[in-house]
Amino acid sequence: MSKRGYPPPLLSWLVWGLGALFYLMGFFQRVSPGVITHELMSEFSLSAAALGNLSAYYFYAYVAMQIPTGVIADHWGPRRLLSAGAVVAGAGALLFGLSPSLGWAEAGRLLVGGSVAVAWVALLKLASHWFAPRRFAMVSGMALLIGLVGAVGAGLPLRLMVDAFGWRPVMAASGLVTLGIAAAVWLFIRNDPSERGYLSFAAGAKEGPASQGILSGLVHIWRYSNTWFLFAAPGGIVGPVLTFAGLWGVPYLRARYGLSPASGAVICSLLLVGWGLGGPLFGGLSDRLGRRKPLYLFGAALSLAGWLAVLFLPGLPLWAFVGVMLSIGLASGGVIVCFAWAKESVPLSLGGTVSGTINMGFMLGPTLLQPLVGWVLDTHWQGAMEGGARIYGLEAYQAGFIPMIAWAGLALLLGALVRETHCAQAA
Repeated sequence: MSKRGYPPPLLSWLVWGLGALFYLMGFFQRVSPGVITHELMSEFSLSAAALGNLSAYYFYAYVAMQIPTGVIADHWGPRRLLSAGAVVAGAGALLFGLSPSLGWAEAGRLLVGGSVAVAWVALLKLASHWFAPRRFAMVSGMALLIGLVGAVGAGLPLRLMVDAFGWRPVMAASGLVTLGIAAAVWLFIRNDPSERGYLSFAAGAKEGPASQGILSGLVHIWRYSNTWFLFAAPGGIVGPVLTFAGLWGVPYLRARYGLSPASGAVICSLLLVGWGLGGPLFGGLSDRLGRRKPLYLFGAALSLAGWLAVLFLPGLPLWAFVGVMLSIGLASGGVIVCFAWAKESVPLSLGGTVSGTINMGFMLGPTLLQPLVGWVLDTHWQGAMEGGARIYGLEAYQAGFIPMIAWAGLALLLGALVRETHCAQAA
């Protein structure tokens, strides 16, 4: 088939957008426990630590799959990964919604987390083939924005659907939608524009160290110091956002301001909206300036300051709390430059491998923080119960959120140690 030049932008966005739709559903599943905490604690008789563990089953599998997913993406391509991932994710969501006991619910979360783990790395792989390199950080930011649309859907809209139909039918229905996405992905996505008769933006991606084998590629990325720092740092930005908005924010807002679950879900959604808007903003600005480090450091510092303000300033009025939360979300969007930063720090042929590795570091934040916060809450529980669920006081939440603050500070420190790439791809 003769080459017709680079693919038209509309086609690139359509191909990439189908993968992003699966990522959206993955984000919906990721944060959905945050607005059904009371239902889950009552249904399965859970403590805070047990609830944090149930939610974190998603992240256990997600983190475990990141490095294998990145390596496989470099060898198999995103089409097969996204299709298979969406099938398993749909089955996992159905299992979670229909689970007769806690063990089955945990299995459903595990299946969903392990399968949607392929979405982000596959999206980055598609972006490197279907878009010009100078647009990589911006497209990465758009991916985060689309994913967070799913997270916002798991806020007030999910709460209203649960109030109307119950949590089980709603979660099961999300599984059916995901199975439909799987079919569309297989039918329409292609790994590279050359499969549609166009020139590829990653013509040289098959050359280099990855051709030596899977293990050698995985070992090779750790020879670069940036990989180490960018693996450890982002969890301190992503972790607090997903720990608060994805699980503990709604009950915390009830304890502090007496808000209903629906009102608390709206505020948590605003945090995610800010994060979604901040991603393409920071990504596009980073591409335009040709710098990664200053933007990351700015976002990390502002995010840390915001968390300190909203969690530990006494007497903060609700309107100010909401404003600072939105600012935290926007600032946290700066973490998106880490993917472009990491990709540029290693040979292009290892882009999927390093992206999966860095995303593993991203998700270590909520993986560790969600159950850790729950454990601290249990140690400060005063015995209050309501409707079969434990109720925690404001002092318990303030103690529980201290690990979030500590990791956010570490994220700022480690970011200062990363070498600037000036948006230039390593040879």
